[in-house]
Amino acid sequence: MKITVDFEECLKDSPRFRATIEEVEGDVCELESKLDKLVKLCIGMIDAGKAYNAANKQFVTGIRELAQQSTKDEVIESSLTKFAESLQEMINYHTILFDQAQRSIKTQLLTFVKDDIRKFKEAKKQFDKVSEEKEGALMKNAQAPRNKQHEVEEATNILTATRKCFRHIVLDYVLQINVLQSKRRSEILKSMLSFMYAHLTFFHQGYDLFSELQPLMKQLGGQLDQLVVDAAKEKRDMEQKHSTIQQKAALQDVTELESDCRNFRAWRSTSDFSNDDTKLEYNVDADNGIAMEGYLFKRASNAFKTWNRRWFSIQNNQLVYQKKFKDNPTVVVEDLRLCTVKHCEDVERRFCFEVVSPTKSCMLQADSEKLRQAWIKAVQNSIATAFRDKGEDGEKLDRKSSTSTGSLDSGGEPKERPIKGESALQKVLAIPGNTCCCDCGQPDPRWASINLGITLCIQCSGIHRSLGVHFSKVRSLTLDTWEPELLKLMCELGNGVINQIYEARREELGSRKPHPGDPRHEVEAYIKAKYVDRRFVRRPTDEELRNKVVSLSKQEKRLSSSSEHLPPRPPPPTPKLRPGQSAVASGKEARRDSLFCADELDSLFSYFDNSAKLRSIKSADSGIQNSADGSREMLATTASSNSLTDADAAESPPMPMPATLPPPSPCKEVVFYEPKEYSSGLQLYWAACARSLPDMAEALAHGAEVNWVNTEDDKRTPLIMAVQGGSLVCCEFLLQNAGNVNQQDAQGRGPLHHATMLGHTGQVCLFLKRGANQNATDIDEKTPLIIAVDAANADIVTLLRLAKMNEEMREAEGPYSQSGDETYQDIFQDFTHMASNDPDKLNRYQQYDPQ
Repeated sequence: MKITVDFEECLKDSPRFRATIEEVEGDVCELESKLDKLVKLCIGMIDAGKAYNAANKQFVTGIRELAQQSTKDEVIESSLTKFAESLQEMINYHTILFDQAQRSIKTQLLTFVKDDIRKFKEAKKQFDKVSEEKEGALMKNAQAPRNKQHEVEEATNILTATRKCFRHIVLDYVLQINVLQSKRRSEILKSMLSFMYAHLTFFHQGYDLFSELQPLMKQLGGQLDQLVVDAAKEKRDMEQKHSTIQQKAALQDVTELESDCRNFRAWRSTSDFSNDDTKLEYNVDADNGIAMEGYLFKRASNAFKTWNRRWFSIQNNQLVYQKKFKDNPTVVVEDLRLCTVKHCEDVERRFCFEVVSPTKSCMLQADSEKLRQAWIKAVQNSIATAFRDKGEDGEKLDRKSSTSTGSLDSGGEPKERPIKGESALQKVLAIPGNTCCCDCGQPDPRWASINLGITLCIQCSGIHRSLGVHFSKVRSLTLDTWEPELLKLMCELGNGVINQIYEARREELGSRKPHPGDPRHEVEAYIKAKYVDRRFVRRPTDEELRNKVVSLSKQEKRLSSSSEHLPPRPPPPTPKLRPGQSAVASGKEARRDSLFCADELDSLFSYFDNSAKLRSIKSADSGIQNSADGSREMLATTASSNSLTDADAAESPPMPMPATLPPPSPCKEVVFYEPKEYSSGLQLYWAACARSLPDMAEALAHGAEVNWVNTEDDKRTPLIMAVQGGSLVCCEFLLQNAGNVNQQDAQGRGPLHHATMLGHTGQVCLFLKRGANQNATDIDEKTPLIIAVDAANADIVTLLRLAKMNEEMREAEGPYSQSGDETYQDIFQDFTHMASNDPDKLNRYQQYDPQ
């Protein structure tokens, strides 16, 4: 309530004035009390809000840690990261709200109490004092005796001065009262209105934030409903499986003793376990190479001959065991080809068998006779597999025991396998700049982005994974298996090259690069700005782009004119002559040597024949068999024409040979011409041909489309130009960055066509592994296989035929078949290693004399 005092009334000093003054003083006193209480409550609210924000920050940190722990589940990781970011924004909004409350309530009202009400109290003290003096002067003036003139004059003078002072003081006091009453309204309303506007802003910001988050929440809600249904279904399936296994275990307990006795009697009657009805088949895990695993008792070699239970496994042609899962396996037998296995009945324990190697023997005990037979059979089969996989060069093994791929090895050495673990880590970290994380500088990185060619720490790898595979494909340097072409790609790029491209303008823009230990949200913001927004990439001018393209085209010309661009041409071997055949005639039949000999090809395709028959017995579709027969017939006359014996010549008539050998590079010549427009796509186009990975990465950073089509040059793509340039690594780089392996040019030829025409066996192998369509035809209705046959390129014919038969075998097996035959995978793996580590083997041409 607003109480004002009349100035005229204050001069009269009437009882009405005095009553008004008392009322005003009481109201101001109560106002001071209420304001003090409100300020104290505001301070308590702000303190509680700060404590709430601190607890909320810890909660958000917990969400982020849970997201980092869930890196294997992309949905959980991305969702929790987004939620943590939103909650962090709400914490920031809360902080702003509490700051505004402190400014508007605490500071503003406290200033009003300390300044304006204090002035009112000081004015009141002066008013009370002068009022008392006035009352005293009036009393003294009234008591002055009439007969004492000097006392009367003194009292009159005092009264006059006191009244004059009273009027001055009372007017100031009334002015202070009226000003305070007027100001209290504005101050209180101003303070509360500012506080309420702060609330309005807070809730508007929260509404906008969660409006953006609402689509994601609805999407996750739909996924959650499906997850609940799937979880219920999985629960029912697991309960059913639990019941089935429980019943099976109960039945097994009843029959186990009887089965063991029957197996023991069968073993006593015959040592041929192939006739045992209870034999077990071991399974080969294609992922980790484990043929069989399980618990066995092992007798120690010490004097006490103690028996210890250990987890044994047969993997990579070795017998190993572990005590705990995290322990490194202890190798019992390093090479199964050098050992044998036998039963042991001269020990005190049952179900024992012995694995004997040239240096030591290991006594093992199974839990039952059935398991002992299974382990013995597994060891025997693994020994046979070891001989098949690691046979010496040139050795002809029977088709029933193995598939001959020995000619793919060099000098009888064991075949190389995809690099894994420390080998890949050491090779990649040996590149300058790769010993620290590319984005934050954390030393000793253990992760990599394979399409960018950089190394990363574990935190940055999680952020890269959240960007999506269209920006970055993350792989472990220690846990994943690395194919040789991918490892070469990593070694030809590296952190230094990529940072020169993606951080070219960072210092110019004044952006700070993260350091190890910086908050995740800061590192994430920097990585998104670097790779998604490409904020620090320096855009070239039109002149710079033109000079770059011209320079790359000239570099391609130098490469194409140099001798290094062409495969080496050793002197032609002397061919074997058939009876009655002249040296000139034999010269016309000279073709490119195959890595396979005739017997090996026969064994290889016979293996696929039998595999197809075993997997589709009495199948109405005989395409596999016909394909294999056609391959064997064609390759017998193409790859092995120089190794026919006299008997072969007598039984089969000579095959007609082409009059001339097709040239090694039948594709269109690469010619540079002045284009209508220079673009980053054109830079990628010529950089792929010039085999310049840094320039290719720079073009992609500038926004080049990886499948850019050069309409002025037969609609060729950068991938086709990489084939023309002859670089396997450039092809791998484009494929890792979403290059289309089946995109055709104006002649209807895809990368596989061009690689076949150029005789690039390694590229053919790479494209087949990446899903190239080998049935695609060009405008001349020619498939890659027809082109390879016309060019008499036996190795490419072999790869195309094997890939086609493997595809047909998978189709015959049905939609749930495995990724492919193991022999097929081994052959392609050998060609992959040879293309990366020994390319000269795949580029062997014979001189051909048309006369």
